[in-house]
Amino acid sequence: MIRLLIADDHPVVREGLAGMLAAEPDFEVVSSVEDGAQAVDGAAELRPDVVLMDLRMPGTDGVAATRRIVRELPGIHVLILTTYDTDTDIVRAVEAGATGYLLKDTPRMELAAAIRAAARGETVLAPPVAAKLVTRMKAPVRDALSPRETQVLGLVARGMTNAEIGRELYISEATVKTHLLRTFNKLGVDDRTAAVTVAMADGLLPGVGG
Repeated sequence: MIRLLIADDHPVVREGLAGMLAAEPDFEVVSSVEDGAQAVDGAAELRPDVVLMDLRMPGTDGVAATRRIVRELPGIHVLILTTYDTDTDIVRAVEAGATGYLLKDTPRMELAAAIRAAARGETVLAPPVAAKLVTRMKAPVRDALSPRETQVLGLVARGMTNAEIGRELYISEATVKTHLLRTFNKLGVDDRTAAVTVAMADGLLPGVGG
């Protein structure tokens, strides 16, 4: 039997997955929880073979929970099951140690097969996810951020507005926006949150988020 723990903050999704997967003769759903912290605690207590992990949950999110489970509970495989397929989400999950990354529109039979593969320690990726990872790997190396761009992004990471950053650095708000637009272009993102997330993941903001 493959023992499963389901982590998702939507009750209907949890119940639907539990009912669907329990119908498989070789699956046993040992628990379903609503956030990442409960997933870590449940995995430690129940030792499932596979954790089906939602990505974005209140409190401890799926990436943080995955990182803890992989680090603290070797032998338990985490399979991300989410509606999100952005490059940043995928890379963060893979770097956290997830065995696989599937989307919630995955057909039942494919999901079951993926869970069995994950239980064997095999990497399983939804086709769109695999394509994005390959594209990202083939992408040219990003231009390095300038010292000023790094400084501005570091202040963004601290929650400061453009106006506040301008006052802090004695530059105009328009200049702050220019630095941010150049930073977005270099990092291949479209907004402030994604820029900070990617920069932190790539180690471009030392001392932030550690």
